[in-house]
Amino acid sequence: MVHVVMYTSRFCPYCMMAERFLAQKGISEIEKIRVDTDNSLMQEMMTKTGRRTVPQIFIGEHHVGGYDDLVALDKQGELAPLLG
Repeated sequence: MVHVVMYTSRFCPYCMMAERFLAQKGISEIEKIRVDTDNSLMQEMMTKTGRRTVPQIFIGEHHVGGYDDLVALDKQGELAPLLG
């Protein structure tokens, strides 16, 4: 199974929607990195992605982006190959 990492925060509706969307695609395990509990993790996320908002989703080594990016990738038919 592909490794999925999501930078998230506790009360993020887009994070919850992304998690549900990925579950519908068969992803049952997501490594969640909470940036709201540790500022160094927020800095790590911003360095890796150039973005300040959550969620930030990685599928394997591929940075997908946020929830809207995830859905757009699916509509373009490019998500399934990433998920294997």
